[in-house]
Amino acid sequence: MTKPWRAAPKAALSSPLTLIVAAVTSLLACFLGTAAVLQASAAGGATVAYQTGITCPDSYGPVFGKGNIRVQDIPALTQAVQRHAPAHGFGAPVVGAYTTVLRGTEFNGDPHYKIRLGYRDQAGLDNLTLQQGSRAPGLWLGNVVADAEHIGVGAKPSLQGIPLPPVTGIYADLLDPPPRWWCSQQSGAVVDRLVDDPIDSIVFATDQKTFDTAITAIGLPSVQYFHISFYEPAPTTLSAAEDLLRRSQDLVADVRADLTARGLGHLVAANVPTFERSVQIARQAQDNVFVSILPLALISVLVGCAGLGTVALQWYQRRHAQLRLLSARGSGPAALGGLAVAELGLPIFAGGALGATAARLLLSVYGPPGRPDPAAELQAAGVAAATLLLSLTILATIVAVRVHREFELGRVRRKGNRARLLAYFPWELATAGMAWLGWTRLAHYGSGSRLGNPLPQVDPLALTYPVFVVLTVGLLTARLAWLALHASHRARLWSRPALQLAIRRLAGARAPVTGVLVIGTLAVGTLATGTGIARGQEEALNTKSAVFVGSNARLDTDSPIGMGDVAMPASLAGTSTVVGELTGTGSVVLVIDPATFARGAAVDSVPADDLDTLLNKISQPDPHGTPVIRVGHTPKQTATLPDGLPDAVPAGDLPVFPMIGTSPGYVVSRTVLSHAQLDSVPKWSVLTKASMADATTALRDAGVFIPNRVSRESALDGLPFFVVSWTFSFVALLGAVLGIVAILALLVAVEVRRRQNALAGALVLRMGMRPRTLLASHLMELGALSGLAIAVGVACGVSVAGLSVPRFDPATFLAPRSELPDPLPFVLTVVVIGVAVVALAGWIAVRSVRTARTAELIRA
Repeated sequence: MTKPWRAAPKAALSSPLTLIVAAVTSLLACFLGTAAVLQASAAGGATVAYQTGITCPDSYGPVFGKGNIRVQDIPALTQAVQRHAPAHGFGAPVVGAYTTVLRGTEFNGDPHYKIRLGYRDQAGLDNLTLQQGSRAPGLWLGNVVADAEHIGVGAKPSLQGIPLPPVTGIYADLLDPPPRWWCSQQSGAVVDRLVDDPIDSIVFATDQKTFDTAITAIGLPSVQYFHISFYEPAPTTLSAAEDLLRRSQDLVADVRADLTARGLGHLVAANVPTFERSVQIARQAQDNVFVSILPLALISVLVGCAGLGTVALQWYQRRHAQLRLLSARGSGPAALGGLAVAELGLPIFAGGALGATAARLLLSVYGPPGRPDPAAELQAAGVAAATLLLSLTILATIVAVRVHREFELGRVRRKGNRARLLAYFPWELATAGMAWLGWTRLAHYGSGSRLGNPLPQVDPLALTYPVFVVLTVGLLTARLAWLALHASHRARLWSRPALQLAIRRLAGARAPVTGVLVIGTLAVGTLATGTGIARGQEEALNTKSAVFVGSNARLDTDSPIGMGDVAMPASLAGTSTVVGELTGTGSVVLVIDPATFARGAAVDSVPADDLDTLLNKISQPDPHGTPVIRVGHTPKQTATLPDGLPDAVPAGDLPVFPMIGTSPGYVVSRTVLSHAQLDSVPKWSVLTKASMADATTALRDAGVFIPNRVSRESALDGLPFFVVSWTFSFVALLGAVLGIVAILALLVAVEVRRRQNALAGALVLRMGMRPRTLLASHLMELGALSGLAIAVGVACGVSVAGLSVPRFDPATFLAPRSELPDPLPFVLTVVVIGVAVVALAGWIAVRSVRTARTAELIRA
């Protein structure tokens, strides 16, 4: 009685196709369930990485800062932090102290120098570039003053007759922006000479003893800036960031309690770590992504489990005779359900384990660029295990229920009455209703980001709108195809036998054909929607930041470089341009150099042909006024230009322009303005495609004044765009998985009909049809099915993505609006894959004719 159960794994090999289908179905279900958990956790990790990239590295942990702290209070605060830090997992704190401006400091007998004395623990000297001298106890002087005033190593400064430690080193001054190690110390450690900083040099003490000796000798009662922080490794996961935040809060609380007990609670100026907001944003981003993809993940897992239910029915039909015999011998429904698990359990388990493993290994391919939490990896493994358990339970339950109904109750199965009711039910109306509901929510999506929230508000219904639209179109297409195949018996195309046979084969397999059509349409449409929206948000961030800044970087400068008195540095000449800006009439007026504008500004969003033509036009003087390019024209826009310039004479219109965006504005060529008119321009900027660091260094070396600067990386907060992109990358993943299912379903359907294809093919070949015509017939059949799925899926997916991308834009207040990227590469890729699949399926179908044996044809 136990032999069938013991031999079940070996007996399963008699139907390898069933094993493959069961394993692949389990693989895909576990893959999607695991991927959903990992996707959300990786989004949290990616947000943490993004936030650490824009935060000073010593601000990840606790920060204690105090302005104008008394010198006598410094030891108490420092010792309290040092005493409690090890208990919370922190190393030695880094202490930084900077005095007020010490005026009248004397070098080489000249008492006019203004310096700030500073000190920083640990690697302070390691993060300064020593040009002369050594690390011997003393002071390090900045190279700008040392070189200009010929102050060398060994100089003995003094302040109002009080001797200071000798100069033992000359270091390279820290420039704005400083290296990241110094970014939290910018107010004390950096001298910005190009904005008329009153300090001549920051003088660093080589050690704390030297610093204490100097301020004691001077008699300073307090220091202007005092800072205690920790250089902890940047957290890479959300759980690590939350652990660091918790330890930081505990340390701050302990230090506060310690000092308060001694009556020094006023010394603690840190309530919570600076990184707390970053952790909150990362948690919100992870929750947003998880809530967004949860409905799709549940649907996809349930569809996978339903696929295993279909496998169970197929197995039951194939093992019907054996199950009847075992039931007659006394085996109950539960035992026969266990037989199905014994036979198919191993491939289902192997497929599920492989799917969960693939979801983890391929996370960097389909998911956000972040590390998932270890706890999330355990949760993902739990989801995979639960999916496997549910799949096996469904398999055993379906078989047990069928056995019970047929062999114990003796019920006669009604011939498809319920199936017909399900087929006639207008499912597309239900999905269309869900799509309409999602559309109404989509109109208000992302409104929270305009209210100061760094992340868009989540509405799962709005996020499912694209999928329900694609599903509705797919179901409608399938219903029309079903009706067309039902009426196909009236087709009389025997003059084209290949086409007639293709139609008859499609009509003879209406159910599989309809199923493959729905899955294929949904796969292509979902993939088009997911990739279109995800890429659209990424490109929107790049475009918006480029238009807002005007190029890769924008550096405000003074008149000499704008007037041409100072030449553009050679390193920037080929990638930069100078732009002047005038305001005061309601319209922004840009003064550009037509010869260099295109190579220095971000003009990708401006029609290139129109721009070249218009730049030539505005470079020619016009006796009627100032020739201009009119941008974002509105009826209220006047032709009056500021500062006495002649009225604007439009040479043409553009919808968007760098720095102006879509706001009303004019673009004027500097070639039509006089020297006096150029001299009246109050603001000049350098637009460059070089990096901010390179541009700043080059302009500083040329002595150019730089009061403000902005780069594309810092101009906009990219996180809201990334969250939308990460969400729809899962939609694209769902589409890719459905595409694999559709391809496998098509190939399996061809393989299942192998005997019928072999018999029909042998007959028509015997009747005189050429093998080439038979191959063409199969290609027509499969090509019509795949082509319809691709055409409908692409048209629907691209249309839905085109409508959705602007509405998912988290920064609608910035021009230009988000647009769908060029869909041509995606369309070509899908068509190439579709052609390859059709060719493979056609080859399999024809091959069955050529390899069929006589006995097999007789059985068919």
